[in-house]
Amino acid sequence: MALLTILQYPDPRLHKVAKPVTEVDDRIRQLVKDMAETMYDAPGIGLAATQVDVHEQVIVMDLSETRDELRVFINPKIVWRSDEQKVYEEGCLSVPGIYDEVERADRVRVEALNEKGEKFVIDADDLLAVCIQHEMDHLKGRVFVEYLSPLKRNRIKAKMKKQAERA
Repeated sequence: MALLTILQYPDPRLHKVAKPVTEVDDRIRQLVKDMAETMYDAPGIGLAATQVDVHEQVIVMDLSETRDELRVFINPKIVWRSDEQKVYEEGCLSVPGIYDEVERADRVRVEALNEKGEKFVIDADDLLAVCIQHEMDHLKGRVFVEYLSPLKRNRIKAKMKKQAERA
């Protein structure tokens, strides 16, 4: 396994749209392992392949306190979302130290493949629903700060550029 480099906003590669995985093979399974190791090390609760400059539809997440309930979503599709919306404070490994409120569907139903290439369907609510929508946005080339006002987004962009210059 290997730690991968997480792209930092406003890196333009974060805006690339991920392509579907054509075959869940050893390369994809290795990517999943590397992404999981990277997410746990960061530490975070979710990571999309786009964030590590791999533009394929792969997401890993683990919302457990014990960090031993890895979930893998390959080629995820939201097939239903509730009309009810909920506001959660979100953060992102690609935008470290920045947290803000984002409104999303309260519940979603997602179809995806697991790391064995098997199809599954999951109904998600609360933090799991938020995390799925947040990570799926990455696969579409969208970062959570894009839900914020232009003023907030520009401040965050300036702050992130300053941090990158100092690093």
